[in-house]
Amino acid sequence: MSASARSRSRSAARLAAVQALYQREMEKTPLARLLDEFHQHRLGKVIDEDRMVEAEVEFFDDIVSGVAARAEEIDTLLSDRLAKGWALPRLDRTMLQILRAGAYELLARPDVPVGSVISEYVDVAHAFFDQREAKFVNGVLDAVAKAVR
Repeated sequence: MSASARSRSRSAARLAAVQALYQREMEKTPLARLLDEFHQHRLGKVIDEDRMVEAEVEFFDDIVSGVAARAEEIDTLLSDRLAKGWALPRLDRTMLQILRAGAYELLARPDVPVGSVISEYVDVAHAFFDQREAKFVNGVLDAVAKAVR
């Protein structure tokens, strides 16, 4: 796989991971069923006549499983970096999953450069939010990176 194909496949995995984490939060879908559902019906499939970019399945699984396994540690890390008066429950549910996935990568994936993690999740934020929220993702993940790397 070329470097650019791998990059696209990881970007797709990150976006899918945020979607899976959101679904897990909203519907309390058990992890094994959630992963299977995404493997069978979402990753690289045709959805509404749009072919999804082939996602790196192992990378997707690692992010989703890792966030689930280290949820308390990740949420504490994020809470400690929010502005005074802000708490995780106040955040939009999608925003929270973007931050959790990014924080997990910064914590557990030293093979992925800090700049790549931050810029990738800023891009994911752009898929759902305006510039202001994307800057928020950048600031929080930058603070997480300084704490854990």
